[in-house]
Amino acid sequence: MLPTVLITGASQGCGRETALLFARKGYNIVLAARKLDRLAATANEVREIGKSALAIPTDVTDAEQVEYLVQKAIEFYEKIDVLVNNAGICLTGGMEHTTLEDFQQLMNVNFFGYVNTIKALLPHFLSRKSGTIVNVGSFGGKMPLPNMTAYCASKYAVTGLTDTLRLELESKGINVSSVQPGVINSDFLERAQFRGGDNSGVEASRQQMSSVLESNFVSQPKDIAETIWNVVKNKQSEVVVGPAVLATETYRLFPGLVQFMMGKSLG
Repeated sequence: MLPTVLITGASQGCGRETALLFARKGYNIVLAARKLDRLAATANEVREIGKSALAIPTDVTDAEQVEYLVQKAIEFYEKIDVLVNNAGICLTGGMEHTTLEDFQQLMNVNFFGYVNTIKALLPHFLSRKSGTIVNVGSFGGKMPLPNMTAYCASKYAVTGLTDTLRLELESKGINVSSVQPGVINSDFLERAQFRGGDNSGVEASRQQMSSVLESNFVSQPKDIAETIWNVVKNKQSEVVVGPAVLATETYRLFPGLVQFMMGKSLG
């Protein structure tokens, strides 16, 4: 029986690339995302590789939809071996321009979306005494990023969730890993949200992010997919992807200096 991976946020970007890579490695693929048309397109690409795909439109913030996703996946494939939590959103904006609703949305998708899938799938993993959970976070869950308080709060929460869950589940045969990308050059701007005092402020933030996406600091979706595959294959605890490791390591070693430099840049 072929192994099975369940991937959230699987309709585009890193989720799509991860699905295609795992299919090439011999996995059955369970795809979850909100947009049915893109989800179906990814499923067809998996089938063209010669592997089975089950696409189930799912809003990960809805616990009932996630329960349905996991139930149908287990019914279809009998077992799930790997969960890749990848669904997420990004918001850039100073605290004074970020609403309580913005915070709630980010936490619902980036944090509780992961909690929902883990809670739904964990009994299956525990009964089999095996399984792998990969939480795709961000280098913004390892260090502060300017004008991204709400986003970093949600990603720091994912880091805490992952590290603590690893302690709980390691002795029960379940591997818990985190993949921490930096900026990813995918369809990022299509889904990114920006907040500012007025339209010019929002547009300035958008243009700044567009410039970052054209720099050498970015990673590609395929880089993230390869990293996810490696942490599953090698049972690694955490990997910071690409150039972002330079930033996170500098912050780990010299937090005060990095904070000072970021403060000066915000001026």
